[in-house]
Amino acid sequence: MSNATPPVVEYPRPKPEDLVHSPVSAVPSPYAGKAISPWQHFCISAYWFATNFLWGAMLTIMLPDEIRHLAPRLRAPGTVIAGIAVIVAVLVPLIAGAYSDRCASRLGRRRPFLIGGIAVNIFGLALMAVAYNSATPITEGNPARGLTILLTNPGFMLFMLAYMVVQLGNNVSSAAYSGLIPDLVPHEQRGAASGWMALQTQAGTLFGALGCGLLLGHASDVAKYFVICLVLAGVSLFTILGIKETPLPVKPPPIEWRTYVKSLWIDPRLYPDFAWVWITRALVMLGFYSIEPYINYYLIDVIGIENPAQATAKVLAIILLASSASGFYGGVLSDRIGRKRVVYLANTIISLTVLGFIFCRNLEQVLVVGVFFGIGFGAYTSVDWALGTDVLPSKVDAAKEMAVWHIAMTVPQTIGQGISGIILALMGMHEVMVHGETQYRYAISGYSVVFLLASICFALGAYFLRNVRSVT
Repeated sequence: MSNATPPVVEYPRPKPEDLVHSPVSAVPSPYAGKAISPWQHFCISAYWFATNFLWGAMLTIMLPDEIRHLAPRLRAPGTVIAGIAVIVAVLVPLIAGAYSDRCASRLGRRRPFLIGGIAVNIFGLALMAVAYNSATPITEGNPARGLTILLTNPGFMLFMLAYMVVQLGNNVSSAAYSGLIPDLVPHEQRGAASGWMALQTQAGTLFGALGCGLLLGHASDVAKYFVICLVLAGVSLFTILGIKETPLPVKPPPIEWRTYVKSLWIDPRLYPDFAWVWITRALVMLGFYSIEPYINYYLIDVIGIENPAQATAKVLAIILLASSASGFYGGVLSDRIGRKRVVYLANTIISLTVLGFIFCRNLEQVLVVGVFFGIGFGAYTSVDWALGTDVLPSKVDAAKEMAVWHIAMTVPQTIGQGISGIILALMGMHEVMVHGETQYRYAISGYSVVFLLASICFALGAYFLRNVRSVT
């Protein structure tokens, strides 16, 4: 790997007739020409802690446990829910982002959508608690017919509908929020802002997993949902009340949807750097989400853990503590030495260490490997947002374009989980007796293939970043 700094290449701006013009005027940032203080960085990124607290608790602790309770003989529900949720996760940000770009509220462009999205999100969480507690577990059925069984079960369908409401609200608020850093943070401080985002990502996920997996491990699911709602609403207030936005001076004309849909295509010939950053992010997220949904099952099937919720919380805690340290300093470092160098080092670490999980046979070994994985993954996330904002085609439609960039995370969530699920299923399941109860477990060889796939994705994510020419 060369240490020479590559030249910064400025691509020629496309001709006006090649672009779909936005009716939205750019507005100045209230932070322009100023050094953003640590408190301001905290307020800008606080919402990201709140939303990652939600997903840290839901995806790694609560949903796997709830699904095992609702359908103890089936492992398809998680894939079914994620597959349907991706439709919401792709479409809603594109729509909500466009509306927030054009919002002429006195509160600013983003805050009205943050408030509305959080309110819908909390309603969905309450509905999930009701649906889960009223559902009757599916105790019989052929695992091979899992999808048919689930889609004809009223209790599971209500639970899945409630989850879609959560996705709807969260994607509305997150889509608008994605425009904040391009809106507010000067270019030379985006590495620091991205580091704060990484810190809040790791901390939010950590506290969500620890809170629901350890501290509230024996509490009712209603109590867990209440805590998630409280954190989501309470911490988001730091962003809603603590940031400054410059409102649009005039209300833009209504969206012309046919023109808008065409504008979603960001031509890679005109903006190759945006395309390559999108691809590299998608590869890294594909690797991560091919593993993350199955940590709970990996600890049961390979490591032999009987209490997966608490063990999963411990594994995530050690990974995220390591990630938090490397994530915060990685963003600041990238402002000095360049984004690409940080990614090259980070992805090399995670690509190699993820293979270590193949050889782990006890929890202590998993925790050791998790430390090194966390260091690498935290360093990557520290520049993730900075890379995305650096290569945006324009600042005027920031939320819309960040929504397109955000698809590089949402689609791999489903594809990665689906591919891993297929691999694990093809490698076979076997029955074991635990305390007189029959349990179904995936083969160890299946997990080995999944970790190898993830390693390749992480490595390719670093390799293709070399094609980005306008970012050092």
